[in-house]
Amino acid sequence: MDKDTSRRLEKGREHYENREYDKAEPYLLKVAEVEDRFADVLNMLGVIYHDKGQVALAQEYFEKAMRINPRYTEAALNLAVTYNEQGLYDEAKRIYTHITEQQTDPQTDIEPFARGKLANMHAELGRAYAELEKTSKAIDQYREALVLCPDFVDIRTRLGQILKDTGALAEARAELELVKNMRPKYVPARVSLGVTYLALGDHDAACTEWTAVLELDPNNKTADMYLKMVEQLKALKEAENAGMPLEIEREPISSYPAEPAANGDELSFSFDGEESSVMPILATGETDEGAVGSDKATAAEADPSDPSVKPDQKTKTDE
Repeated sequence: MDKDTSRRLEKGREHYENREYDKAEPYLLKVAEVEDRFADVLNMLGVIYHDKGQVALAQEYFEKAMRINPRYTEAALNLAVTYNEQGLYDEAKRIYTHITEQQTDPQTDIEPFARGKLANMHAELGRAYAELEKTSKAIDQYREALVLCPDFVDIRTRLGQILKDTGALAEARAELELVKNMRPKYVPARVSLGVTYLALGDHDAACTEWTAVLELDPNNKTADMYLKMVEQLKALKEAENAGMPLEIEREPISSYPAEPAANGDELSFSFDGEESSVMPILATGETDEGAVGSDKATAAEADPSDPSVKPDQKTKTDE
């Protein structure tokens, strides 16, 4: 889940829990448009529309929630109520029977909806440990989350990223390749997989991943930046080997705007013995906005001939 969607979900749940349904509705609708796998979001929307008296629309959302998670007891009960209110007594009885006869998942003995909530709690705890640089504990929490919900690709991507940060490149590659196989269009994992390939010295595989990312998302600045960087380094090396050194005018990193995100890792690698590094690669597949070049840009924009410019605003060249 990207950061904007996560923020909308948090705000929507907050308003919902406070029974501020009119405020919760637009946030939850936005989340449902972007992510169609959250049964609890659909259930909340159903409750909101039922409260407004739009019973048929509420029924539609409860049914959607049940299709995603047939064991979602709360949605099932709400659906049974809406059927009953519309005189659909046989349907209401069928749902009620389904609720009373359903079994827990033998794999974990935890209802799937509760299992998803627990997985997300483990993931949040893992994120907190990662921010405190307690990487081993963060890895343990991400693995616990994936035991509960192995198909949560965002959590598996975070695990792959932190494994790469700790130098466990083979494990990181395995996790990210698994995400790629599960959801080939999940861009953050593809970007991070390219970073991991590059760290392993497989430049061609890295470029292949970033090229695929740009096919999926032509505006992805991170993939574009990394791909251009590797291509430039390759051209420079080939020219040096041929005895014709090149000078390439490099576009400043600060010219690449990006979405802010948590959980970044710095791309640092050796290209034929030469150390190189660029901006952090983030969980959203974008760069950390303003992390590099923002102070320089402010100084560069100040006109030294302007008497309103204070001395500390001038660049070093002016001094």
